Amino acid sequence: MDFPRFYKVRQNMECPVLRDVEGAVRDELSRIKLQEQIKPGTRVAITAGSRGIANMPLILKTVAAFIRAAGAEPFLVPAMGSHGGATAEGQLGILESLGITEESMGVPIISSMEVVEIGRSEQGIPVYFDKNAWSADAVFVVNRVKPHTGFRAANESGLVKMISVGLGKERGCTTMHQSGLAEAIPAAARVSLATGRIIGGLGIVENSQEETAEVRATLAADLMQVDAELLVKAKGYLPQLPFDDIDVLVVDEMGKNISGTGMDVNVIGRLYKLGIPEPERPRVKRIVVLDLTEASHGNALGMGLADVTTKRFVSKIDIAATYANVIAAGVLERGRTPVSVENDREALRVALSSLTGIAPEAARVVRIKNTLELQELRVSEALFEEVKAHPRLELLGESAALEFDAEGNLK
Repeated sequence: MDFPRFYKVRQNMECPVLRDVEGAVRDELSRIKLQEQIKPGTRVAITAGSRGIANMPLILKTVAAFIRAAGAEPFLVPAMGSHGGATAEGQLGILESLGITEESMGVPIISSMEVVEIGRSEQGIPVYFDKNAWSADAVFVVNRVKPHTGFRAANESGLVKMISVGLGKERGCTTMHQSGLAEAIPAAARVSLATGRIIGGLGIVENSQEETAEVRATLAADLMQVDAELLVKAKGYLPQLPFDDIDVLVVDEMGKNISGTGMDVNVIGRLYKLGIPEPERPRVKRIVVLDLTEASHGNALGMGLADVTTKRFVSKIDIAATYANVIAAGVLERGRTPVSVENDREALRVALSSLTGIAPEAARVVRIKNTLELQELRVSEALFEEVKAHPRLELLGESAALEFDAEGNLK
């Protein structure tokens, strides 16, 4: 098969960047007078999630230092639901891979999957809370705020979800997913906030290039409102594919450090979740995913969103970790293994040959590194006119043939 030739294209997106992250975090904590919420000598738990968030080690270290300066004894707890294979050791391993260790943070990290039931939501759903965090005198929540990959609501992925799902560990994660995330997450968070154990939080918003754009601190009383306001900002920075109709989307890598679903469903236009309608755009006929990031630790949740993959990808799958996450999230569709072939060349050939009535040279093909990094794309010649007419797109040179290495993988 003769593959189409590709242009290199730059997508110019709004990308405000926070230059002094450490200073901004300190300023925000001072603005809300967090020190007045902390009693000297008390123990304060700080949440640490599983996502690859820009500057997260620096942010957590700054929060911990601020709390210690107020006279308290801070410590970190992994707040990541069922991630890390739903084990205490696995969750510590994820934090270590993100540069978050006791040595780098200067505070203890206490990991356990044990939870306590602290109440019931208005729906009658049990609300679970990390036992180590619950044993602290206070809890401070830190997380990135962004659109969720499975539902739409005032509060999606952010501080509120970290309270209900992250701190709920595997039991809380499973309960939330079984109960309907859009309603269950805020309801459970209200129960946790009403206990008075949570004193506040710090929300992080990233730009389209995964850089820190804003940090905002909040006390517990305003946490849900601030989380909702930051979500609106985050949606404005959401990276998008610049085309509504794509025949084949080639994704070089997917992984948990990129999105909770490996590939951001808001970018690829596929949800594959029972009871949730599919996005109207983009309309992608075939998705090829070539590799799984090392930072995923074998968790391949989201591979079911793709149609074709490679043996290289499959060899990296940790079935136990993947299925633990898939089952807890109630998204079995996203845990299915795509058609698996020998290498990148064969994966692209299979995807193109499956297009009914579309010749390979006429196919609208887009290649991206992952669903976070969309500033540089490769697009087939069939998209040339649309690229020229698009206000955010810039052609970078002439078209070129795809290059494969000796093993048949894209260079």
